[in-house]
This record gives sequence, C-alpha cells and structure tokens, in this order.
Amino acid sequence: MRLLLALFLAALTGATQAQDAGALRARHAALQQQLANNTFGRPLHVESSASGGAHKGEIYAVIEQPFSVVAPALARAAHWCEILALQVNVKRCNASNGNMVRTFITRKARDPVDSAYRVDFRFEPGTASRDYLRVALGAPSGPVGTRDYRIVLEAAPLDSRRTFMHMSYAYTLGTMARFAIDAYLAGAGRDKPGFSVDGGERGVVERSAMRYYLAVEAHLDSLGVPPAQRLEARLRRWYAAIARYPQLREAVSAEEYVEMKRKEAAAVAPG
Repeated sequence: MRLLLALFLAALTGATQAQDAGALRARHAALQQQLANNTFGRPLHVESSASGGAHKGEIYAVIEQPFSVVAPALARAAHWCEILALQVNVKRCNASNGNMVRTFITRKARDPVDSAYRVDFRFEPGTASRDYLRVALGAPSGPVGTRDYRIVLEAAPLDSRRTFMHMSYAYTLGTMARFAIDAYLAGAGRDKPGFSVDGGERGVVERSAMRYYLAVEAHLDSLGVPPAQRLEARLRRWYAAIARYPQLREAVSAEEYVEMKRKEAAAVAPG
C-alpha cells in the first residue's frame, strides 16, 4: 500500500510539473508578438496591475542560457541573497536555516545599514524538474506599512540553449504606505515612467520588478567567470543593465555603487 501511494504521488507530481511547464510554454507562444516587437530590443515583455492596495509587476523574457544552468543557479536561498543584495538599498542579506532570507533595506542608497528595515523572506524551493522550475519568496511585512511581499519565478527550456522565464514581484500597501506613495508620486516620482504605462502606481511596481529581474540575469551571467570574480561581475552587469533604461537611473554612479557593494559584502563575509 505504501509503495502504491508513493508511486501515485510521484506520478501526480510529475503530471503537475508537466502541466506547469506546458502552461509556461503556452504563455510564451501567446506572447510571440510582444516578445518580437518592443522597445527593449530583445524578447522581453512587462505587465503590471494595481487594484486597491495590491500591486504586481510581471516580467516575461527569453534568455540565452540553457535551462541546465538556470535551474540550479536559482534553486537555493543563498543564491537569492546574492540576487537581492544587488539592489542599491539592500544593505545586507543573510540566508539561514535553509529557507530564510533576511534582508536589511534602507530608504536611500547611501543610508547606513544601522538605519535599515529588516525584511524576512521565506524561501520556497517549490518545483524543480528537468523541464520546469518554480521558486518563491514571501515576506508578511515590509518598510513603511507595506506587506505581503511575494517574488515568484518560473522557468522552462525552449531548446538546448534558451530558457523562457516569468518573474512576478508583488506587494500590498497599508494605510501608511498609501500616504507615502501618494507623496512620492506627487513629488520625486511624478515624471518617472514605467515600461508598459506612463507612470503612477503601476509604473512604480514595474520599475521595481525590472530591477529585480535584471538582478536575476546579472547573477546568471556572472556564473561564466571564476568564483572569486563573480561578485564584481554581478555588480557591474547589474548596473550596466539598469543604466540602459532612463526610468531605472540611480542616485549613485557606477563606481560609487560598486565600491559601496564591495564594502557591504566584506562586512558580512565569514572570517
């Protein structure tokens, strides 16, 4: 009986994974026009939604990396610390207990870590098979009255050298956060566009989603250099990637960013 149950569960899991991979490839097929004709000059598509306090940005992209490289590079919590720490205002990230990703996020790029807000993400390894990957990170609360943070990444191979990836970034605004974003959009964020929209709340979440997605790409691209050089490669690749988009411009220069991140990494390095 136990053997039969184990075989049934294995078959059920395999069927679910195949269905998920099929659904992701179907989404790729449905987005052929958007992926082929856009302002990015590459197969990439951005969507967003904002309803009430719930905000979500979604990135779909074809990357020139085999799935056999992509899947193991994104399957562990420690990998996601390396990804999240590329953001200018993520001053520290620690992965512990296998599934906890603890980040320290400041309001501005040059703010010190002792002024940071701690956000604890729970890493969910989710689904991994030979043709489908799904991982997620969730945090119940964040800075300035935000909550329900959720990062979900799916990937499936298109052929032996290309992978189709879908990443979503979502959060919910509480009352305090609503006041904060209204003030931002009336001031510093008034003229900042998104990617599929001119601006507003959807523009805000699209810019955030794109920054995180480009961090995933920078992490994957850095795997081609020796381990001792990967931090430097990630930093320079991420900054170069965001510099291509005026709406992602940061307050710090490339060299200031790299030096700042080197120091932050050294502060948490073992030994």
